[in-house]
Amino acid sequence: MRLVIIDTGCANLSSVKFAFERLGAEPIISDEALTIATADKLVLPGVGAAPYAMKNIRTKDLVSILKQVKQPILGICLGMQLLFDTLEEGGEVIEGLGLIPGHVGALDTRDLPSPHMGWNQLHPLTDFPLLNEIKTGDYAYFVHSYGAPLSQHTMAACDYGSPFTAIVRKDNVMGCQFHPERSSRVGSQILKNFLELS
Repeated sequence: MRLVIIDTGCANLSSVKFAFERLGAEPIISDEALTIATADKLVLPGVGAAPYAMKNIRTKDLVSILKQVKQPILGICLGMQLLFDTLEEGGEVIEGLGLIPGHVGALDTRDLPSPHMGWNQLHPLTDFPLLNEIKTGDYAYFVHSYGAPLSQHTMAACDYGSPFTAIVRKDNVMGCQFHPERSSRVGSQILKNFLELS
């Protein structure tokens, strides 16, 4: 199986790669169009600022390729947010990849500090193989100030002042707002589930 981690130029690629290697996979890190297009599965990681990430993706001429992929693709943290139609950051609204309908905005944390940083509980809302052996109350590790509201595509929710989407899916496109590569057993199980998707 050809697992490709997409090099957006704004992610800790090594930690994601090591997490898959611990599961016996041999991922390739690449920003080459042909390598991405011919992969069996794709991972879109990301950290930092959304405008910078989308600028990198456009500069690398990857937008049209990512809009056309039919194989399973998993976005992680900012990588998940980039899958949506639009993203808000610093008062600016930018265009995302448009693979999942919706808008990513600032978290409504109420009286809680922002960013949302640390361990928090997942609440699965549906059955899907990506969530195999993931139970309500399982903990994952989050670091983010922006998030997607709950929608018909939410597979698992989390609450930090207000509820938001922790895992999303539309057809072959999936995303985790948290960092599975830093989420111990739960994160490893989700990555394992992704590898086993048919």
